[in-house]
Amino acid sequence: MTDLDPFEKKILRELQRDASLTTAELAERVGLSATPCWRRINRLEQEGYIRARVALVDRRKVGLNAHIFAQVKLNAHGRANLDEFGAAIRDFPEVLDCFVLMGSTDFMLRIVAKDIDAYEKFFFDRLSKLPGVQEINSTVALSEIKSTSALPIA
Repeated sequence: MTDLDPFEKKILRELQRDASLTTAELAERVGLSATPCWRRINRLEQEGYIRARVALVDRRKVGLNAHIFAQVKLNAHGRANLDEFGAAIRDFPEVLDCFVLMGSTDFMLRIVAKDIDAYEKFFFDRLSKLPGVQEINSTVALSEIKSTSALPIA
């Protein structure tokens, strides 16, 4: 991040707050004119600092009321097993995040479902049937204290 200037850092912070800003609005907020702001945005996109501009959808408003964290342990730890599990999990739209862990479990998943019954069906019909799965420990989130996608850019 050392190659970002203060304007680019401001641009990233503002876009994290509201990616629907026009270039002119964004330029005004960060203290640039529109053309230099547009050039910086393009550079940030081309260099991969900005991966996508998306709308954040409220999961409850679209009927996804259950939020579950699942720790998955595989019965073998070879690279092929990790890759096979990772490839399979990418096809499950219910899985929002999947992380490889160090320690007693191999993966941490963040999953959404309509309700606990829907998660149970997903668990038994799909997740637990993936090759190499030895154990799954699921934790249901009761409430959400903080949820953000914004990175702390200094």
